[in-house]
Amino acid sequence: MSDLRARAEEWLAQDPDPDTRAELRAILDRGDDAALAARFGSRLEFGTAGLRGELGAGPNRMNRVTVMRAAAGLAARLPRGGRVAVGFDARHGSRRFAADTAAVLSGAGLRPEVFAEPVPTPVLAHFTRSFDDIVAGVMVTASHNPPRDNGYKVYWSDGAQIVPPTDSEISAAIDKVGRVDELPLGSGWPVLADAGLYLDAVSSLRLGGDRDVSIVYTPMHGVGRDVLLAAFERAGFPAPAVVPEQAEPDPDFPTVAFPNPEEPGALDLALALAGERRADLVIANDPDADRCAVAVPSPSGWRTLTGDEVGGLLAEHVLRHTTGDDRLVATTIVSSSLLRSIAAAHGVRFAESLTGFKWIMKAGVPGDRLVFGYEEALGYSVGDDRGVLVNDKDGIGAALAVAALAAEAKREGRTLLDLLDAQAREYGLHATSQLSVRVDDLSLITAAMTRLRAAPPAELAGRRVESFDDLARPADGLPPTDGLRFRLSGGARVVVRPSGTEPKLKCYLEAVLPVEDDVAATRARAAAELDALRTALSTVLA
Repeated sequence: MSDLRARAEEWLAQDPDPDTRAELRAILDRGDDAALAARFGSRLEFGTAGLRGELGAGPNRMNRVTVMRAAAGLAARLPRGGRVAVGFDARHGSRRFAADTAAVLSGAGLRPEVFAEPVPTPVLAHFTRSFDDIVAGVMVTASHNPPRDNGYKVYWSDGAQIVPPTDSEISAAIDKVGRVDELPLGSGWPVLADAGLYLDAVSSLRLGGDRDVSIVYTPMHGVGRDVLLAAFERAGFPAPAVVPEQAEPDPDFPTVAFPNPEEPGALDLALALAGERRADLVIANDPDADRCAVAVPSPSGWRTLTGDEVGGLLAEHVLRHTTGDDRLVATTIVSSSLLRSIAAAHGVRFAESLTGFKWIMKAGVPGDRLVFGYEEALGYSVGDDRGVLVNDKDGIGAALAVAALAAEAKREGRTLLDLLDAQAREYGLHATSQLSVRVDDLSLITAAMTRLRAAPPAELAGRRVESFDDLARPADGLPPTDGLRFRLSGGARVVVRPSGTEPKLKCYLEAVLPVEDDVAATRARAAAELDALRTALSTVLA
């Protein structure tokens, strides 16, 4: 413990933040060894998702020292004189972390440019890819994590998140950074005034001209509202009604337990307002507006669509409004297999990637033109004949495309639910679900993955395991990753992997059933099969 105290004292001597210095001094004065070990016993690891963690003092927390070290490591990997775009959301500390990043980059001979106000993540990603002399982008955000967290994403010159080996090279450079109070710091960098460049691009998506649709929208206390409303106005849509309780950016996210549209209860206020207004559609962004959730009215009340359902609908919408046999659609190994069938029916190319948009953006081969990519966790990148406009998930562009699709269906006397039923009849019903196990001790996840690798089940819920793939040793050309895939009899599939951003073990389930009678009866059978798979998998994991 004396070693941890020595490290803490060294940290205190270089920390520029009076708040975290006071926090750490109080821990040392009261002899709180557990709190000290939590902050100094390990450190936040820089990976392809950058950094993400709880705010506080020490190397295992997000704070000004951690951010300055990350910026110095990034600077060491970049060519001197290059432009770097820096954006930030409205979370606690984000503006300060962006300024610290710019100061370190400037002091290292780079040319940072910082957005003046909080912006959605897709705005930063799009800006980064828009100029030849921009060598990287940094977005300070923890996306949909709890209020106590913040994070640090790095984009490369193509506007996509970094992939190996760039992440390990930056991490190694971070390890070589000395005291942050000895880093050369610059000042006086240019300020980026607004999201105009992004708005020009996204509002011009050529995905149909129908605009008659009534929408209720929530930015989930995040930074999406102003940009989304401007995009809808430029594209000619009626202004969505914004949930007033969640309209303003608020880093405490006071109306939700978790600021994630996928979490139970997160959409309750939006659904209530939509019911009052008899809206056609509910659209929600997460706090940094890179994800998009959709809900529609049904005979039994409002129904929230899954990411796979929205992905299938948007894929066909994009393909109906684009041309060319070089078109590519891509998704991940944990998303529905429906996209493969859609691509075959439309005569376009299909690619499957590892989980995460950084991999979707690398999918395909030279000569492919990516027009649509998605992952089941409500992430979509929508394009037209120009290709995708953002090389990352884009909740605002997706919202525009969903609105256009809903308006087109409305003109035809149909709803998004009708379109889902039509897809089920044509391709078979691809029903998906998840089982997530949240833990306090990450070693439990490691132990569970070790057990499954050593003794994979022979059957799950009465379905024979026909093949078992350890994705750490892939045989299909994908990079290795910590995941397991089980293909079951009858076309079912299970993928198990640790979350990359949260302390969760995530299991992705899919059942594929032909529609032999009515779609509703098939959906009921699929739901029962998924429930059985979820129960069987819970038993195996326990």
